[in-house]
Amino acid sequence: MSALASCDWDTKEKLVANINDWKKKFPEVRELVPSDDGEKIATVVQTEDKRFTTCVNGEAWNETFERVWSLKFKPDNQLVSLVFRDFEWTVAVDHEMWEEKFDFIWNMQFTPDGGIAVNVKKGDDYGVSVNEKTWENGFVEARDLVLSPDGTKTASAVAIKRIKEGDIVSFQKGIWTVAVEGVTWDKIFINVWHFTFSSDSQHLAAEVRLNLYDYTIAVDGKTWGEMFGCVWEPVFKPGSTDVVAPIKTPQGWTLAMNGKPMWGYFAQVWSQKYSPDGKRIAAIVAPEYGKWTIAVDGSPWARTFSDTVLPPVFSPDSKRVAAVVKESRYPFHMESALHNIPGNNRWTIAVDGTPWAEDFDMVWNPIFSPGSDKVITKVEKNGRYFIAIDGRIGRQGFEALWNPVFSPDGEKLLIRCVEGGKYYRRIVPLGEI
Repeated sequence: MSALASCDWDTKEKLVANINDWKKKFPEVRELVPSDDGEKIATVVQTEDKRFTTCVNGEAWNETFERVWSLKFKPDNQLVSLVFRDFEWTVAVDHEMWEEKFDFIWNMQFTPDGGIAVNVKKGDDYGVSVNEKTWENGFVEARDLVLSPDGTKTASAVAIKRIKEGDIVSFQKGIWTVAVEGVTWDKIFINVWHFTFSSDSQHLAAEVRLNLYDYTIAVDGKTWGEMFGCVWEPVFKPGSTDVVAPIKTPQGWTLAMNGKPMWGYFAQVWSQKYSPDGKRIAAIVAPEYGKWTIAVDGSPWARTFSDTVLPPVFSPDSKRVAAVVKESRYPFHMESALHNIPGNNRWTIAVDGTPWAEDFDMVWNPIFSPGSDKVITKVEKNGRYFIAIDGRIGRQGFEALWNPVFSPDGEKLLIRCVEGGKYYRRIVPLGEI
């Protein structure tokens, strides 16, 4: 069960750990990682003998390793990491290690029921392992890892033929496909990228490259009938087998459903997202070169931004859309060195096309309240981290801060922060931010 489901929303403040003491005790303390409910804080530490281990709430594991990385808490608050010792990699869960060892592991992800999936390499074979059960079929290469929504299936882009370096003839005949639970599609491609499962976990769609010039989308190994100059990552329409993806045509970029254009044309389209109710779709678009915004159901916001727009975020009621946006204070030109001008890059949040009046040195993804009426985010300003609500920066800044979490009723925030070298877990009413 998720620790957030039984989260303590009543205790106003808890000093969980004094990070200053950790820095006195260990030669090196790496990035801090809090649990979802804020009750635990973990990091990788170096011991006196120059080896590494994990430390949770100040307690270090007595097992040490040559390397420890990809530290994450599962939703149930178990700490998981990838560890390397005696030339072998494996997964460590709290203080227990998987029995199976690998030459390398990466792309750690969690299934909805708390399982652990990773890409693995063992000998000459690449594949996927879930809870220590590795695919029976190994491949020449395996890239990326996608879990089905129900957690019962894993997929990876795999190379099924070993070719010599520089063998462009064999490469152009195709060596890549998709494997689901270790079983490949029948068709092979020059390249396969960015794949996703349908909401019922029964179908898989992917970007594929057919030859040097043509791209399309493949669903369960069968390509759309149409070919395009380029495509981006597909998504399934929730509750259906319809697939939507950005496509490049002679008229420009647009969104297509099952190969047929469904929007007008733009200089660029990508990062499409469906609303929670599945009735609306939003994406990043460029109405013209160098101008970025969000389009909802094909209609772009009137306001555009010169530098960056990040993927749209829908409110829980599906009626509102927010996104991180960025503009420079000074226009960019090729001979400038604006990246060296302090404070030039300005980030903020735009909601339904209107950017917040205040901008920041950095902004994290917007978070809607359960009732969809409030938008909060983590921001950085002058080297300190704050919570911003509907464009207003919070009163208190922190040395370190993680994304705030709304209480189920939307009236409080769980704040996980470092102040004065100490990690705190706080529950704060919205009105006191």
